[in-house]
Amino acid sequence: RNKLKRLIAKRPPLQSLQERGLLRDQVFGCQLESLCQREGDTVPSFLRLCIAAVDKRGLDVDGIYRVSGNLAVVQKLRFLVDREGRLDLDSTEWDDIHVVTGALKLFLRELPQPLVPPLLLPHFRAALALSESEQCLSQIQELIGSMPKPNHDTLRYLLEHLCRVIAH
Repeated sequence: RNKLKRLIAKRPPLQSLQERGLLRDQVFGCQLESLCQREGDTVPSFLRLCIAAVDKRGLDVDGIYRVSGNLAVVQKLRFLVDREGRLDLDSTEWDDIHVVTGALKLFLRELPQPLVPPLLLPHFRAALALSESEQCLSQIQELIGSMPKPNHDTLRYLLEHLCRVIAH
């Protein structure tokens, strides 16, 4: 028992390990707000990298978000992002654009809280049920404006990308 106490007492604090680069916070499964705060941006860099790769070489691919990438390669990409923190999606290792889109979808699925805060969902449904389109649009814009900044900016970035996908 005493040996265990001494061992625990000698253990360096978590913050010390993070400062020395021995321990990194994960990207997948992380709270959006804390990830953005850690990166100093309102849109996660992983999401930006994936979208840039899809914009560059995937807009003409049929079923870009419908077709699944190789799960083992998606998991490898996830591991690299979580452990290494650096990523070059232009590498030939990530030639299959479906792996990139699969990793992006996995990142969004693993957010502890959905991109659209659950408390706002009933309000969005009510706004969509309005018969007058101008009033509906106005309420939706107001609801989106009330979202936390990282959620708002990430949703906007994602939707702008999806508009480019649709346009192709």
